[in-house]
Amino acid sequence: MDLHLTGKTALITGSSGGIGLATAIGLAREGATVVLNGRDAARLARAAGTLTAEVPTATVRLAVGDVATAAGTDAVLAAEPDVDILVNNAGTYGPARFADITDAEWSRYFETNVLSGVRLSRHYLTRMLGRGAGRIIFVSSDAALEVSAEMVHYAVTKTAVLTLARGLAELTRGTDVTVNSVLPGPTATDGLGGVLDTVSGQAGISRHDLEAGFFTQARRSSLLQRFADPQEVANLIVYLASPLSSVTNGAAVRAEGGILSAVV
Repeated sequence: MDLHLTGKTALITGSSGGIGLATAIGLAREGATVVLNGRDAARLARAAGTLTAEVPTATVRLAVGDVATAAGTDAVLAAEPDVDILVNNAGTYGPARFADITDAEWSRYFETNVLSGVRLSRHYLTRMLGRGAGRIIFVSSDAALEVSAEMVHYAVTKTAVLTLARGLAELTRGTDVTVNSVLPGPTATDGLGGVLDTVSGQAGISRHDLEAGFFTQARRSSLLQRFADPQEVANLIVYLASPLSSVTNGAAVRAEGGILSAVV
């Protein structure tokens, strides 16, 4: 299927790996120019190499900057002042006891998971509305609706992302600009691997045993009963970034393998 993305430019934050890089690869396959973003220039360059190995015809640019900070965001905006597609994917997560989460840690989570998208959308949405076309996608999480006690801080920020995306969508009325959010479930990224290593160490069990019991204990409601591949989540994001998704706006679209049992 041709998603009509040739000639479009897409910025994907946090795209050194995981869902972000998979999304960039998917967009490049559809003909979009992709702008990779991350804090580490060397890691970002390696990601660009991975992308061009997958899509030799891809046009790739790098925008180095930590979008969890105002200064880092300004650097990205200076490098890419206008885009057709913004994927707010940058995020941080990890388990922690609620009583141990400091004010500084709460602030770090909000800066990374929420304010990064606020700052970038404030800039790019204005330009999209001016020309009457554009796409913004926020990467939320099943945790926004299925809160785990060991990741309350993460869940709170991901719920905020849903509200932010819906609120911005209200500004697009009568245009071909859309703002949506995607809710991935457990996905086999390097970041999740780090979380599983931490949890296995705290619980005193092997990583293998933890993974084996994950869907029979922590995510019993999952219909997929396995970790998603980043590209499986990216497929949905790429569709939402395309002109073919024009009637999907203000939506929280699930890609969590059936963990959430509510009908709406």
